[in-house]
Amino acid sequence: MESIRSKIEDIKNPAVQKDILDLENKIRLYREGQIDDEKFRGIRLIRGVYGQRQPGVQMVRIKIPFGRLSTKQLLTIADIAEEYGNGNLHATTRQDIQIHFVNLDRTPELWARLEHDDITLRGACGNTVRNITASPTAGIDPKEPFDVSPYAYELFQYFLRNPV
Repeated sequence: MESIRSKIEDIKNPAVQKDILDLENKIRLYREGQIDDEKFRGIRLIRGVYGQRQPGVQMVRIKIPFGRLSTKQLLTIADIAEEYGNGNLHATTRQDIQIHFVNLDRTPELWARLEHDDITLRGACGNTVRNITASPTAGIDPKEPFDVSPYAYELFQYFLRNPV
């Protein structure tokens, strides 16, 4: 597996860089038999990588805080679905997006590509606060008492790497 260090150099958040490098390392240890299936399952789930029933491929869940994406982010996700998955995107009831049929060894690179546009996999699966959802009309509905978007985003940030 080729290291992705050069692909994460320009990611500003050191915690994100560490997460991606850690996933790459854990995949290597798993492939070498130093981490068993059950332990690896917990490791990959917290990083948004979910096993599929089909052998050798994973589903990657992308965390979309309160369901809001920029056009650039959506285009990045679509490009990644084409390059790393089967080209299809699945929207979830938790306002996330899933890409299916992703090779496990390519998940750190996929994650790094997403992070360049401020999109994360962190906490999208497993025993975590998977997402903060909001009304799809938040911030644009003239009848809403106030826009919950800034609060939803701050809650997302608070829970993103919160050990609780």
